[in-house]
Amino acid sequence: MPRRTTPRISARKQPRQARSTDLVAAVLEAAVQVLDREGADRFTMARVAERAGVSVGSLYQYFPNKAALLFRLQSDEWRDTSGQLRALLEDPERPALDRLRSAVVAFLRSECAEAAVRGALDDAAPHYRDASEAIAVRAESRDLVATFLDGALPLAPQETRALAADVLKTTLAAVGKRFSERADAQATVDAFAGGVADMLCAYVRELAG
Repeated sequence: MPRRTTPRISARKQPRQARSTDLVAAVLEAAVQVLDREGADRFTMARVAERAGVSVGSLYQYFPNKAALLFRLQSDEWRDTSGQLRALLEDPERPALDRLRSAVVAFLRSECAEAAVRGALDDAAPHYRDASEAIAVRAESRDLVATFLDGALPLAPQETRALAADVLKTTLAAVGKRFSERADAQATVDAFAGGVADMLCAYVRELAG
């Protein structure tokens, strides 16, 4: 059986001059708009170039294919979310459960705020999810949760912390996806997020007991 290959998703080159940086920023903004309007199935490099007001050739200077462009959108989103959660979970001035609660609420709010684009990115995931770059970025978020639980549950066995990390990540991913599909008011989102946060904090508190 032939070995399965994955597309190249690394950028061809990094912008070094202000003009190039502005071009890539315009392309990424246009890509989000095309993805939001057309969905993953109708997302093409030509549509992005047209929306950005640049030539397709200029687009290919930085992104070898649409998988690379979609992955850039997804990895930027992953890193933005991880950065926000890291700042909350690693705050040394706050108790662990307070940090966890804030992080859970922030995550679910974020999932709902960008629901349309995130749904389209999920649909586009088959284009890049098996590439090594994508696996590495996903690992960053897993390490973030594990590091938090190492500090929150210092006396718990390693297998207990590993199970807790899996419970937290799986629950948040499933709830975030499901709840972001609903067009609820912000107050409803906040109330729901608070309930999920209380539930997960109670779970971690019991493990630490």
